[in-house]
Amino acid sequence: MVHAQFDPTARQRIAIVAVEAKTRKDLSWQQIADAAGLSPAFVTAAVLGQHPLPADAAEAVGALLDLDEDAVRLLQTIPTRGSHVGGVPTDPTIYRFHEMLQVYGTTLKALIHEQFGDGIISAINFKLDVRKVADPEGGERAVITLDGKYLPTRPF
Repeated sequence: MVHAQFDPTARQRIAIVAVEAKTRKDLSWQQIADAAGLSPAFVTAAVLGQHPLPADAAEAVGALLDLDEDAVRLLQTIPTRGSHVGGVPTDPTIYRFHEMLQVYGTTLKALIHEQFGDGIISAINFKLDVRKVADPEGGERAVITLDGKYLPTRPF
């Protein structure tokens, strides 16, 4: 087994196997999260290689997806995070988030700093939720909640 710390593609390879199993078994991310006992956003990110899963959750996901022992162990390793090394994302869905930050990034920064002061919103102490809601004008809307702990900048 190759450790994710030394081979950033190790977790990507497990993600491919896991998503193939998810598709083959016709499972939803919610069903996988239910098996893991964690939120769908966290489990999806973990299976896609962005977080380690706790041992019990990794074993449950591994059993559900018929992953081997090495894959279950690898799901528990701390990955090299970040899925867009070296450039602007080209996937249309992911690119729209990039576009939103290009347009509203300075606005978010200004509002956060006005309300909280100098600091950042943590991506470590963080919660994510995605919901589908009806649009009063017809169709559907995506409601995405990014809930991160505020961490003030501290002089030293």
